[in-house]
Amino acid sequence: MMPLSTMRVALIYPPTCDPTAPYLSVPMLTGFLRSRGIEVLPVDANLETWEGLLRRDALVRVRARLERRLARLDGRPRLRHVEQRAYAALWAARGDAALAPERIEGALACLRDRERALEPEAYDEAVQVVEAALRAISAAYAPLELSFSAYRTPFALTTPEEIALDARPERNPFAEYERALAERLKAAEVGLVGLSVVFPGQMQPAFALARRLRAALGEAVHLTVGGPALTQLLVRARTDAALMARILGPFDSAVCYEGETPLWRLCEALASGRDPTGIPNLVVRGGRLAPGGTLEDLRTLPAPDFDGLPLDRYLAPELVLPYDPTRGCYWGICTFCHYGLAEKGTAPYKERAVETVLDHLAALSARHRTRYFYFSQDSVAPKTLSRLAEGLIARGLDLRWATDLKPERYLDADRARTLRRAGAVACALGVESAAPRVLALINKGRPIEEVRAVIGNLDRAGVAVEAMCFTDFPTESAAEAMATVRFLEQHSGQIALFILGEFDLTPGSIVAQRLAQFGLREIWRVRGDELGIGLFFEQARPSKQPRDEELLDQAIARLASGWLLRRYPWAGSLSTAHTILWYDRYGPDAFRRLRGRRARPFAPGRVARARFDVAAVSARSQAAEMEIWRVLVRERREVSRTAYHALADARPAALPAPGRYRYALGEPPHPDGRRPRHAVNQAVVRRPSW
Repeated sequence: MMPLSTMRVALIYPPTCDPTAPYLSVPMLTGFLRSRGIEVLPVDANLETWEGLLRRDALVRVRARLERRLARLDGRPRLRHVEQRAYAALWAARGDAALAPERIEGALACLRDRERALEPEAYDEAVQVVEAALRAISAAYAPLELSFSAYRTPFALTTPEEIALDARPERNPFAEYERALAERLKAAEVGLVGLSVVFPGQMQPAFALARRLRAALGEAVHLTVGGPALTQLLVRARTDAALMARILGPFDSAVCYEGETPLWRLCEALASGRDPTGIPNLVVRGGRLAPGGTLEDLRTLPAPDFDGLPLDRYLAPELVLPYDPTRGCYWGICTFCHYGLAEKGTAPYKERAVETVLDHLAALSARHRTRYFYFSQDSVAPKTLSRLAEGLIARGLDLRWATDLKPERYLDADRARTLRRAGAVACALGVESAAPRVLALINKGRPIEEVRAVIGNLDRAGVAVEAMCFTDFPTESAAEAMATVRFLEQHSGQIALFILGEFDLTPGSIVAQRLAQFGLREIWRVRGDELGIGLFFEQARPSKQPRDEELLDQAIARLASGWLLRRYPWAGSLSTAHTILWYDRYGPDAFRRLRGRRARPFAPGRVARARFDVAAVSARSQAAEMEIWRVLVRERREVSRTAYHALADARPAALPAPGRYRYALGEPPHPDGRRPRHAVNQAVVRRPSW
């Protein structure tokens, strides 16, 4: 037993996520525990991991690893399918690996510089270098796909054994950081370590880190995990104690749903030597998760506490802090929606008192010397946001902020002007679709005419309007998908940025519960996916043909050319720290006016010999890979490493076809003497289902 005040807790935000600003989960838990006298060591392992990888010496090692793998493959008499996939990935990133190490330090310095980070050409060059570094790391560890929002391998998270395999140092670019962090926590003599896993891209790195911590810290330190991504995973297994134990793996417990109070009670139990079994929202190894879960009273929670985080090291020229004036969704009945802090649908809506919000924002702004905030919540009620704006004006708080909103007719011209006077620079609107029938199926609650009016009101007030849309909702026709594209075209002069994603079925959504109502024949998970990561569906009758999808993609590409769009989390993507700063500097039409402002081309690159036809290997292996996974997921409905390799080994091998290829940063390799052909990249506006 020990006094609770002497207990030391480490709270960790794992990679892979946005390194341009802190995320809210660890600061919220930190503030809550510190308010109860518990010592907390907050760790942004996401930022620290990227700081370790995005260095010249680290990228030189990545380059050497990539070249060694290529040399081994070039020494083979033929390439089997898996080797072809690696060969294509390594060659595709060879130019990135060659040039990124020499440029990475200048790129990160630019992103942190108050002037250069807002100069379009300098910024674009820095972004290209960082993106090149990510591609090089991915290729060096192929078949890994790594970004600031994803960490994927072909069999990632399907079983605990696959998690352990991907965690091995030879497959894990984060292994060196994991060892260093384990030693740091051991020296700090922490009694409890908690990992906050918010997004799917953090899950494999979190489990890998936990395995390292368990080995280094032993059984005396309690390891727990929480967050929306883990909650969704554990809710699906809550009645199966054996599966729950396998999922928890290196963790002693998991905090599901909202985490402040159960984490505090876990600390109390550990300090007093009591068994934590039975704490609401907490599941221990060998136990089960009770349905429902308790809810926090947001009105009583303290402000997020960012003290102890490296706030001067994020990859941004100004600090942008997240803050949560509300939790949950006040609408809560959109049929496509389900996220981690609820078993089904959305979490109940809660608000802080407006005066409390104003007190918190004033204190955070003064303490951390920033006026930039992102109101990070599911969807704030427009009436509440209007009262908050009026309070900001009355107090004279000179802040700049952005948030997400459901477009409601309450947001008339006068209220839109009030938001702008209060410091609003952007509002991301859940438009979803412009087709009336699809909107009715989604149950959005507002006709497209009202959405149109809200866009106009905000734009005329000087608030950047970001439109969040998606296609391919079940039964959506090609004409209905094109209606959303045309809507965005018609309002291109009022929309600051947009995303047009693709529908992704989530298990707790109304669509997944009522298949026939939404034109679905069936939904399924594949055998071998023990953790239940993948969810697939089939419509009773296809609503689009392949040619329809091709025409839709072409229309989206034409539409996207009217903006300077970039991938998350860069300026030119929705609801990001950099985008907020660019709006404040250049105005709400920044990404329309600056669409031609790109960096000068990089150096022409280098030439090297290849034993195999790089272009042919890439094209054929990509087509073969798609067919293998179609057979596994759609026909056999079973995924395993053995089944995959049986199909892969049956594909034709690639025979030598030597040639000379030129490679450069940001370009695909091409035969020496020919210019590369660049395909349109729609990743910035399309979000494929994973």
